[in-house]
Amino acid sequence: MKHVAVLLAPGFEEIEALSPVDYLRRAGVSVTLVSIPVKGKCDTLVEGAHGIAVRSDTSFDAYVDLVAGCLPDAVFIPGGMPGAANIGDCNQALDFIKQMCNAKKIVSAICAAPVVVLAKTGILAGKNWTSYPGMEQELNEYVGDDYQTVIQGSTYHKDKPFITDGTIVTGRGPGCAEQFAMELVRLLCGESVAKKIHDGSVQR
Repeated sequence: MKHVAVLLAPGFEEIEALSPVDYLRRAGVSVTLVSIPVKGKCDTLVEGAHGIAVRSDTSFDAYVDLVAGCLPDAVFIPGGMPGAANIGDCNQALDFIKQMCNAKKIVSAICAAPVVVLAKTGILAGKNWTSYPGMEQELNEYVGDDYQTVIQGSTYHKDKPFITDGTIVTGRGPGCAEQFAMELVRLLCGESVAKKIHDGSVQR
């Protein structure tokens, strides 16, 4: 069974977070909701940007211990603010994302998260990617003055609902969450499973 870790921090975008969780679980993927610590505090009940609280399955520290030596097949970082910024401020989470990338696992992020989280790790360098419109212009705010180095050789696409480049998957925003989620289903489970989920859930 495939296994995906979904990183949650207070202020996450609910549609972006839960659409992939729903579709991946429909496809038979094991999905673990992982709470990221903020200012040293890590609650299992994580409130989203629109006041919807979601109970995570485990804390980040406990999860890292659990998967030591056996990384999940993918990690997903939803957008939403300040949720994405909270994850981007967690060095342990950034290290885990880099570890996943180095192990050739799928690293996925949507909306603000490609800029606020992935760019900080340097894994967007040389890649095609997308994000919430306008966030690409705020790289220096979230990454710092060396932002051009961490995205060197990359190409930003403003009109794509999602971009897959190797093992990196990025998406634009909440309105693209379904398409983004189904791309993760396709990558992890194959075309036939993705078609079954697509037809069974009456997607457009």
